[in-house]
Amino acid sequence: MTTPLQEILDRHVASGTAPGIVVADGDAAGRLDILSSGDLPLDAIVRIQSMTKPVLAVATLQLVQEGRLELDAPVQRWIPELADRRVLRTPQSALDEVVPAESPITVRHLLTNTSGYGMTTAPGPLRDAMVQGRTHASQDPVALGAQNWLNALAELPLMFQPGTGWRYHHSFGILGILLGRIVERPVQDHLADEIFDPLGMVDTGYSVPPQQAHRLPAAHRHDGSGGLLEIEPAGSGFYVAPAPFDLSHAELVSTASDYASFARMLASGGRAGDRTIVHPNLLDEMRTDRVPARLKTPDSFFPGFWDGVGWGYGVAVQTDGPHRGRYGWSGGLGTDFYIDPDGSFRVILAQIEMGAETMALFADLA
Repeated sequence: MTTPLQEILDRHVASGTAPGIVVADGDAAGRLDILSSGDLPLDAIVRIQSMTKPVLAVATLQLVQEGRLELDAPVQRWIPELADRRVLRTPQSALDEVVPAESPITVRHLLTNTSGYGMTTAPGPLRDAMVQGRTHASQDPVALGAQNWLNALAELPLMFQPGTGWRYHHSFGILGILLGRIVERPVQDHLADEIFDPLGMVDTGYSVPPQQAHRLPAAHRHDGSGGLLEIEPAGSGFYVAPAPFDLSHAELVSTASDYASFARMLASGGRAGDRTIVHPNLLDEMRTDRVPARLKTPDSFFPGFWDGVGWGYGVAVQTDGPHRGRYGWSGGLGTDFYIDPDGSFRVILAQIEMGAETMALFADLA
């Protein structure tokens, strides 16, 4: 018998939203149903892109609970490249129209996207410099290795004084590099030991092993005329190991079952079996809106983003409306997850660039 959830997936595949969709629907008590439609198999290893951010947030909070890190510690302690920052007089100022930073960038600034680095869609010298220096954000794989990316970013001024604005994305690239420097080993190895292995996330990492490359589907975007354009190949390309350079600043691949294990841990108050992955008090901080109302400006992200929404540590938080208390986040190639206060969760995986069709899918699965 076809379930309502399966009907939604089949309808979206039939209408061309995505070639294939996988959904994991579960709860903290252990229920888990994984459904698929179209050409995306249940065990597909997909590019989860910004769904990496909650993983990095948990890894950061683990170091906090171990006493190895403080949320208000200056990042320059481990990343001296970011000492003595300069700040643009206005977001559209010339790159040499700067003032000294009044305070250093902290770990908390990275977790809350308030470091002064981030995406800007407004035309201006800073945006042009980010495109030229290959540090701008896009759905494409990163163009530079971690150190070169950091060096290029460090040459640019901040968009605003740390803690006084909100801009998306780049803070978490810096956070990945920070984690590697604190633990003094590849961040992939650290995440495997502290999160992936304990949760049984056997197919999650920064790249796909060659022997599993057949499980990596192609990624697409809508071409504007009702068709699809392939933007990343199946079974080959950037995400198949070995990595072309250090990916500490980059984003993960995962599966529906793997990310469901991560979501269940969060839904279970930070626990997996008898092991505490992240302390409940820190998890509460993570899923609480940390962004003051004055920073939720219309130009900080896409229009309407802040309507009934806040930002915690690596996740968006529903602060109003019928899903108040829900938290989670999306990835730019058609992935999404959320956790509700009752412990239920849903993981949605496709490989289609974000757009109106993908947002309609997410709305139908909300």
